[in-house]
Amino acid sequence: MATEVKIPAMGESISSGILAAWHVKDGDYVEKDQVLYELETDKITSEGSAEVAGVISIKADVEDEVDIGQVVATIDESATAPKNTDSNETVNEAPAAQAEAAASAQPKATKAPEAAKQQSEPKPLSPAARKAAEETGIDTTQLSGSGKDGRVTKNDILEAANAPAAAPASPQKAASAASTATASTSSSDQRETRKKMSPLRRKIAQRLVAATQEAAMLTTFNEVDMSAVMKLRKQHQEKFVERHGLKLGFMSFFTKAVTHALQAVPEVNARIEGNEVVTQHYYDIGVAVGTDKGLMVPVLRDCDQKGFAEIEGDIMAYAKAARAGKIQMSDLEGGVFTISNGGIYGSMLSTPIVNHPQPAILGLHNITERAVVINGEIVARPMMYLALSYDHRLIDGKEAVTFLVKVKEAIEDPARLLFGI
Repeated sequence: MATEVKIPAMGESISSGILAAWHVKDGDYVEKDQVLYELETDKITSEGSAEVAGVISIKADVEDEVDIGQVVATIDESATAPKNTDSNETVNEAPAAQAEAAASAQPKATKAPEAAKQQSEPKPLSPAARKAAEETGIDTTQLSGSGKDGRVTKNDILEAANAPAAAPASPQKAASAASTATASTSSSDQRETRKKMSPLRRKIAQRLVAATQEAAMLTTFNEVDMSAVMKLRKQHQEKFVERHGLKLGFMSFFTKAVTHALQAVPEVNARIEGNEVVTQHYYDIGVAVGTDKGLMVPVLRDCDQKGFAEIEGDIMAYAKAARAGKIQMSDLEGGVFTISNGGIYGSMLSTPIVNHPQPAILGLHNITERAVVINGEIVARPMMYLALSYDHRLIDGKEAVTFLVKVKEAIEDPARLLFGI
């Protein structure tokens, strides 16, 4: 009996995805709940697990676009678990494997010609692999395939294209390589490379363009003296770590400061739906997290009811999950406001783009000591630029500036967060 491995439903707005990786090989024996593959969609990267144990037969290649409900593999439940051997080889007692074992018992003299014949016959390429071969100019007859029955997969071709070219062993080989280079350029000599945009990156691009086209965006700036927060962190960091098992960072201060500012300026805690303005009375703050696959914005729920330790713990857990590709759809949904910290990458100043349909986003930047005038004296202070981008259709300049000033005041005098002033 064979059980089909189908791409599961992942939300109403997701209809397809890209097979980012297989964690098993064709013909492997898999256990129930074992992770089989990674699926990259326009929102998240998720993993698919085996529902039953058995021998897997893979039906789709890495980087294939697959639809929700599509069968990407089958698992033969009639196969028994492999037995441990001294050589750690996997033994499959399925009928196909038994036939192979019987064939291995035949005299080597009769097997050798047949094996040589099979090796000499080129295996047909899948459409994805054939396209990759045409684009890279790789000679697939010289590759050792990792697919079923030794077939060359698209991934094999891409790995060969990205592998450094080996030095020629003889003048004849060097001449041959030179003549081949006129037909196709080696990977080390390529002036440009081309690959398909991932679903996540496509979605990010669409959302950014939509935000700039649908909103009347405007950005206002201010600067904040980080002295008080830095002093407070240094004073209580050791006991905070001892009590909560994690460090006190800047993001928890800014998350609480933004929550305080949203309470003081409710016009910023709203959104436009058609011809209506929807005012939100909760404080779910999105925190932008950079990953290898793109920017994700997990949402910290009910920040008005959480302390610094809870916020720091949530941020750390979300960042870890996002970078490991374990983030869930529910973690990204909702949110009334977003904080983006470009300062961790060294950004001095930027104009962040609103995370539509949210009305505004706060951009944080790097902290640098600058000369400022305090009480008539020029002194050095750790300063940070703040940038608030907002939808001018909903928020006027007065509200935007007031909001940013409230954030500035809360950071420069953190006691305001305690007393709500």
